[in-house]
Amino acid sequence: MLEQALFFTILMGFLITVLFSPIFIPFLKRLKFGQSIREEGPKSHQKKSGTPTMGGIMILFSIIITSLVMTGKFAEPTVKTYLLLLVTFGFGVLGFLDDFIKVVMKRNLGLTSKQKLLGQIIISIVFYLIYKQSGFSTEVTLPFGGYSIDLGWFYLFFVIFWLVGFSNAVNLTDGLDGLVSGTAAIAFGAYAVLAWNQSQFEVAIFSVAVVGAVLGFLVFNAHPAKVFMGDTGSLALGGAIATIAILTKLEILLIIIGGVFVIETLSVILQVISFKTTGKRIFRMSPLHHHYELSGWSEWRVVVTFWSVGLLFAILGIYIEVWM
Repeated sequence: MLEQALFFTILMGFLITVLFSPIFIPFLKRLKFGQSIREEGPKSHQKKSGTPTMGGIMILFSIIITSLVMTGKFAEPTVKTYLLLLVTFGFGVLGFLDDFIKVVMKRNLGLTSKQKLLGQIIISIVFYLIYKQSGFSTEVTLPFGGYSIDLGWFYLFFVIFWLVGFSNAVNLTDGLDGLVSGTAAIAFGAYAVLAWNQSQFEVAIFSVAVVGAVLGFLVFNAHPAKVFMGDTGSLALGGAIATIAILTKLEILLIIIGGVFVIETLSVILQVISFKTTGKRIFRMSPLHHHYELSGWSEWRVVVTFWSVGLLFAILGIYIEVWM
């Protein structure tokens, strides 16, 4: 019965996005919600200017409807269900504001970094307060042996770092057609397996609802993309995957399962440090996917390669947790 729940959840998430997108994309076009491409980016990306963005609204709509309906039908909504929806919706709204400022107010960088960080921290604190009030553990489990460390009150700062860090990591990865849609589907799929293995069925259903939603979005987001998810989608997905990692007490394992997001972020950090200290760049351009583009790889080759690496990381993460 519950195995059927996962199948129908993915199917519902997929169909909602696929059926809703052909209506919503023309609506975005009529509103002239087109993406502005930064001039310092790869020249090949200039032709993408004007492609509708804020498609993350479709992903959020699908995730929320699917997870609520299917959890109510096959499991029992719990505090964890509402915490997942809180963070996903909260970070999605923050991303929407960022996108809205970019496309409507024509301020290419959207929210300032301080405004965005403040919003992320507030959502993270609200999440922590409900999490702590619900009596959930403040331990962090280490892979390879299952040792745990109770961080006590310091867990608040860990939660902020994890939610803010991974929401921004996914946001940085969202630079090529279909890149985040594919890598997110893989990472959430891995955590669905792990949540199912822990009998956290409400978390597993939410995870596969995300898988269905982003796979449906990928139909329109694969190269050449007809729509971009924007910060509305990428910030929400990053916050959601970090929340799942916290609720399953597999926080540190996210470094492996979300390895593509981590590597993309490290490439930006290393590039900045290198340029500021030595005046030289390590990569042709960061995040890392742009480096391979400027090295002569086609966009599709970069995306498929990163998907493949993400799949290997996901399999490794499941192997570490389930079989080691």
